Amino acid sequence: MAQALIFLAPGYEEVEMLTVVDLLRRAEIPIDMISITDSLEVVSSHNVTIKADKLFSEADFDEAQMIILPGGIPGTPNLLAYKPLTDKICEFAEKGKWLSAVCAAPTVYGQLGLYKGRKATCYPGQESNLGDASYTIQPVVTDGIFITSRGAGTTIEFAAAIIERLKGKETAATVLKKIIYQDTYDEESAKK
Repeated sequence: MAQALIFLAPGYEEVEMLTVVDLLRRAEIPIDMISITDSLEVVSSHNVTIKADKLFSEADFDEAQMIILPGGIPGTPNLLAYKPLTDKICEFAEKGKWLSAVCAAPTVYGQLGLYKGRKATCYPGQESNLGDASYTIQPVVTDGIFITSRGAGTTIEFAAAIIERLKGKETAATVLKKIIYQDTYDEESAKK
């Protein structure tokens, strides 16, 4: 059973999707890649085809603790246009379950009117689509049930924030150290 569900719509940003999946799996957090199409194979914004784990109809929303949306164009508008997903997003918000999104995808929550004055960030130029969120320019913003991030370049930090939320700060730090993330460089080891 997956703790987190990440959604693949035609035109998703593959770096944002795969980085999150990779790092959560390194942290031993069960995550399912869910296709919102009628096929497990979904084509990204840069014409990369990735096979999802499950179709939308097979996703276990009862067990999942978090919905994650990768950005990308036309991926983000395709996510917003898929009513079965937006219904589940609104249900998660009502239940106080976690909602995360990166790049243009935080605008999905904004256009659904879910932020209610919470802080959020997104890809530059998309801030007008955040609804009633208080826009802030930070790589990752965690506020209430939301984790939002700016784009492909901030996805490692975004994934770390998700890991911290689901499994704790120590696990997030361990994963970042194992992938040699910038803040974990050990000069003494490098000299040997």
